[in-house]
Amino acid sequence: MKCISVYTDNFEQFSDVFEQVMEMELKENDELELEGLTVSDSGEVPAHYLERMAVKPEVVVMKDRHKGVMILQHGKVFEILIPTDSDLAENAAESTTV
Repeated sequence: MKCISVYTDNFEQFSDVFEQVMEMELKENDELELEGLTVSDSGEVPAHYLERMAVKPEVVVMKDRHKGVMILQHGKVFEILIPTDSDLAENAAESTTV
């Protein structure tokens, strides 16, 4: 999964820039400022990262069903986890074998 980090602890600020962040074409390790917030492409994270983070009490997990992304909020950062083509293919293969 691709991970994009938005550095803020303010949900309203995050919500205001979320659509713009989703439209950005960031390359790995790119960082820019958007409406006073730092946004960076944190590269790829393994699938078990979401599972590991979701069990922590200080982590809020949200899902945007329309975009198919998961959002983790912890500390002063929101992490947007976007499935890559290989993630989608792997999930499709798993669902056909179950």
